[in-house]
Amino acid sequence: MTDLEPVAESRVGFDQFQRLDLRVGEILVADPVDDADDLVRLEVDIGVEERQIVAGIKQLHDTDELPGTRVVVVANLEPAELFGLESDGMVLAAGEEADLLTTHADAAPGTRVR
Repeated sequence: MTDLEPVAESRVGFDQFQRLDLRVGEILVADPVDDADDLVRLEVDIGVEERQIVAGIKQLHDTDELPGTRVVVVANLEPAELFGLESDGMVLAAGEEADLLTTHADAAPGTRVR
């Protein structure tokens, strides 16, 4: 078993948590980002629109196997620019292996995660 980090001492209130817009997204396209060791450019369907999201998962995931994967996306994160690409959201992953958080059932893209 890996060494786990302790649970954070600072807590967020329920109101703060509710402000996060977590959605099911389906990866449509996954391309390695040129000159970046870790980054992958994803096109993700979040139900109401498609988003470009740049994720640091290249070393741990085969980009050819990512399309069709349903993931959990932070949909209301401020956009950021990485290697000249706008990233409009974040896919959630767990641990050092960047294990993507996926849906167990057939949740449609755009479904809110609560």
